Amino acid sequence: MQRIIYLGDSTVTWNHIATYPQTGLSQGLLWYVKDDVFIRSFAINGRSTKSFIDQGRLADAKAYIKKGDIVLIQFGHNDQKLYDTERYTDAFGTFQENLREMVGIAKKKGAYPVILSSIARRLFDEKGVFLPGSHGEYPKAAEELAEREGVPFIEMTAKTEEYLMKLGDFASRPMYVYPKDNSHLTVHGAVIYAGFIADGLLALGKPYSDLLVPRNAKIIDEDFAEAKDAYMVERMGEPFNDPSANLDAFQNEKQD
Repeated sequence: MQRIIYLGDSTVTWNHIATYPQTGLSQGLLWYVKDDVFIRSFAINGRSTKSFIDQGRLADAKAYIKKGDIVLIQFGHNDQKLYDTERYTDAFGTFQENLREMVGIAKKKGAYPVILSSIARRLFDEKGVFLPGSHGEYPKAAEELAEREGVPFIEMTAKTEEYLMKLGDFASRPMYVYPKDNSHLTVHGAVIYAGFIADGLLALGKPYSDLLVPRNAKIIDEDFAEAKDAYMVERMGEPFNDPSANLDAFQNEKQD
């Protein structure tokens, strides 16, 4: 059995009914992996790289990780909270040091660590214009650390920002737990953004791409073909449906 181990914050945590409709990327990723791939998320709400380590979550993950595991590491949302001494880390200082510790543990266990940057916050101004850059220097710091440590990096911040920019304020609301907040995903959002992760794993090749079902797989038992086609990247250029056009179609259907 192949295993994906997820380290991160509330955007990737495994939710239960008490937090519905909040859904983590670790759950959304289930739609893209084969039946024999097991996903275990050690992510927990509100954690930065610092508090994740200080509160023993990394120690728990270390005891669980074994040779051959894929270890996805995705932090940044809470590391940037300057006012919180229990969570704040400097982007090119303690943040990178903590990521390096996580990578080192995975390597020593014979696992395959992958660093991902944070997903975008859904922030629009009063005119409906998307506001990028809410994660500051942390995505760049994560990418730099991955390159320095010689481990794969999956860029999620720019991809999700671009997606939100194209989708717009109104149409992007169902992806997040709006209006409660603009950071956590619904099932809909988690499945879409996990598609970007699947694209990243596919681009990395084996052994990462071995985890994935083909994009057109319907029933896995009937389709053992190798995953070759991108899941979301190829769809980025497609025009988004105008919600008002959908409403017009619905009203016309009712009249018919």
